[in-house]
Amino acid sequence: MSPDIEQKIRRSFAAQAMMTTLGARLVALSDGATVIEAPILPGSRQQHGFGHAGLTFAIGDSAAGYAALSLMADGAEVLTTEMKINLLAPAQGERLIARGRVIKPGRRLVIVQADVYAVQDGVETHIALLTGTMIPI
Repeated sequence: MSPDIEQKIRRSFAAQAMMTTLGARLVALSDGATVIEAPILPGSRQQHGFGHAGLTFAIGDSAAGYAALSLMADGAEVLTTEMKINLLAPAQGERLIARGRVIKPGRRLVIVQADVYAVQDGVETHIALLTGTMIPI
């Protein structure tokens, strides 16, 4: 990945107010793949004390989107056109890790996935699978 693309993605991530609110961090970035982590803060929990599905979706969608953007030309951007989430287990623990990747790059549509894991006492549990489509703009 070119340094220009990496800097563009890092600037874009830093400009996302929601990611800041959630305490999310972009921790890894490579061609066609990204990793975003977020703590499960008190304000991100649902009524049973688990991390809210909205937190899971938000970081999974962003991880997948930035994975797509990592393969685009310098002037391009992406938007999510659809995203499906399968919730596999409750989000229990201290933080979530979303690992996004490109499944099939294309000129008009980019197929992406993200796996989200909850980390509790150093153990990762796969809690969600997101599959979606990004459109270059």
